[in-house]
Amino acid sequence: MTYCVGLTVREGLVMIADTRTNAGIDNIATFRKLHVLEEPGERIMVLCTSGNLSVSQAVLNHVQEGIENTDTQVVETLRTAPSMFKAAQLIGRAIRLVYETDGKSLEEHSGRFDVAILFGGQIKGGKMRLFMIYSAGNFIEVTVDTPYLQIGEHKYGKPILDRAVNFNTDIQDALKIGLISMDSTMRSNLGVGMPIDIVVARRDAFRAEIKHRIEPGEPYFHDLRERWSAALRAAHIAIPRPPYAVADKNRPGEGVDI
Repeated sequence: MTYCVGLTVREGLVMIADTRTNAGIDNIATFRKLHVLEEPGERIMVLCTSGNLSVSQAVLNHVQEGIENTDTQVVETLRTAPSMFKAAQLIGRAIRLVYETDGKSLEEHSGRFDVAILFGGQIKGGKMRLFMIYSAGNFIEVTVDTPYLQIGEHKYGKPILDRAVNFNTDIQDALKIGLISMDSTMRSNLGVGMPIDIVVARRDAFRAEIKHRIEPGEPYFHDLRERWSAALRAAHIAIPRPPYAVADKNRPGEGVDI
C-alpha cells in the first residue's frame, strides 16, 4: 500500500509520501514515491505516486524523457510544459500510453491497471496548483474549500485533515498536520511505512524550501507521534461521559437491550 498527501495553503505547497511497497508479506521493500523536478527561479514540480510500481515508474520515465505531440511532432517533457495544467495533461497522456503498451497484459495477469499521482507545483508566470491524476489519465484540482488531496490508503489520515487544516493554515502547521495524518495511517495499516519523504515549497519561490527524508527513529517524528497519542488520550478523558451511558451501580443491566 501507499499513503501520499498534498496540501496547498495560502503560503505554498506541502507534499508527503511514504516509501513502503508491498507485494506480499514476504516481499516488502522501500521505493521512493515522491519525486521533485526543480529549476530554481523557473519551476518546481512534485509528483507522488501510488499503485502498481512498474506503471508508476514507466509514467515517470515517459514524462522525463518526453512524449511526441502528434499534432506538432514536438517532444514534450515536464521541463518544457508551459503551464501546470499542460503538465498535468502530459502526465495523463503518459498514463494512457503505458496502458496502451502494458494495460491489457496487466489486467490479464493481475486484474488491475492501477496508478494514481499527486502532482503539484508552480511554473513562473502561473499560479501554484495541485492535481490528482487518475489511472484513466483524467484529473481533478484542489480547491480553497478542500485544500488537500490524498492517494493510496487515505481513510485513516483524512479525519485529522478535515478537522485541522484550511487554506489559511500556516505552512509549517500544514506540514505538522500532514505528518500527524501520516502517523495515523501508519498506526492503522502496516502496508504504509517509513522512511517518509517531504517537500515544502512557498508560492512564487520556484524552489523547494524543505526537501527531507524522515528515517525511522528520527527524534522529531518520534516526539510528534508520542505527543499526538498523549493529546488524544487527554482529550477523550477531558470530555464528559455520555449521560445516557451512565448506569446505576445497583442496576448494572439497566438500559441494556439484548
